[in-house]
Amino acid sequence: MEFEGYMFPDDLKYDKNHFWAKVEGDLVLTGATEFISKQAGEITFVDLPEEGDEITAGKPYGSIESGKWVGRIYAVVSGEIVEINETLEDEPEKINEDPYGSGWICKIRPSNFEADLAALMSPDHAFTEFIAEEIKKIAAGQK
Repeated sequence: MEFEGYMFPDDLKYDKNHFWAKVEGDLVLTGATEFISKQAGEITFVDLPEEGDEITAGKPYGSIESGKWVGRIYAVVSGEIVEINETLEDEPEKINEDPYGSGWICKIRPSNFEADLAALMSPDHAFTEFIAEEIKKIAAGQK
């Protein structure tokens, strides 16, 4: 789905912190949305978690930095980090270039799979209303 110049693939779920989740078997692949990558500008550094770290849905576990912005990476589901995208350590700009592909952040083995996924948003009417409000907030802050 495209909305207001931002892409949100239909096969992903989204949280209110602008991170996405994709179910891959018994794991959840996650990353930052195109929305957050465009707001950040050119990403210059990513602080990734360690494999084996336990994370909690909605809580920060890393950070993303650009020349104008520092933001936290939030967990879309609770569980154990089983793989990180080590490419981001040398090429953090992959998040800008391909946020839903080579710019993924980590893979998680969820501990509360069904409940955490149920709490995420699908790209539907309610989601577009949420994004529209986020765009308004940004526009108001720039005035």
